[in-house]
Amino acid sequence: MTTLELDAVVKRYAVGGEVVRAVDGVSLTVAPGEVVALYGPSGSGKTTLLELAAGTQSPDDGAVRFGGVDLATLSRAEATRHRRALGFVFQRFYLHPGTSALDNAAMKLLFSGSSPRAARSEAAVWLRRVGLERRAAHPPAKLSMGEQQRVVIARALAGDPALILADEPTASLDSERGRAILALLSGICRERSVGMLIATHDPDAAAFADRVCELRDGTLRERSSPGRTASERVSGSRPT
Repeated sequence: MTTLELDAVVKRYAVGGEVVRAVDGVSLTVAPGEVVALYGPSGSGKTTLLELAAGTQSPDDGAVRFGGVDLATLSRAEATRHRRALGFVFQRFYLHPGTSALDNAAMKLLFSGSSPRAARSEAAVWLRRVGLERRAAHPPAKLSMGEQQRVVIARALAGDPALILADEPTASLDSERGRAILALLSGICRERSVGMLIATHDPDAAAFADRVCELRDGTLRERSSPGRTASERVSGSRPT
């Protein structure tokens, strides 16, 4: 079963009196535990495709399905529940200044209706998992860029999402920290059978993906077929 399916999806925008097809007939699937890298330059349509997958935009043609359900058929309340079933890793971190790493990691759970105690308890588990248990009381200003990104990952993984959507998650990091973040995020997604669609122009991201798809001028082509990831090539097996 696929977690996410985009079927001949088209998204158009009017720009300067012209119609631009930001996403042009894209078909793509993401299975549970599969990491798919969406590779392409800025302006290629990657962010638009993630927004379509999230249900924050609607396609002009084609269909976006999540767990086999067409997002176009969802009521407003159902669409809200759909977005709560996702984990987001943004290019900008969207961390609240003056708020601890723990409370930032718990934010999605609090917005979803969890009690503060339950939200912080689960967030603490994820902060520990990403190696930040000793930094839980620190606000973003006292965390490095890599540590802030780990808070974002903990926040995204809280609540057992079925799908992670990551938009340029290494853009603010140097190459070494970027590879560490990609290894951490892709490893946890595979371990927990969480699909991930990662939009990036970072060539290092391809090494951590099961499939790499290139998006240019709104059109998609697969650059590589499913294969062993960088971590598997090192360890000799898929993480369990």
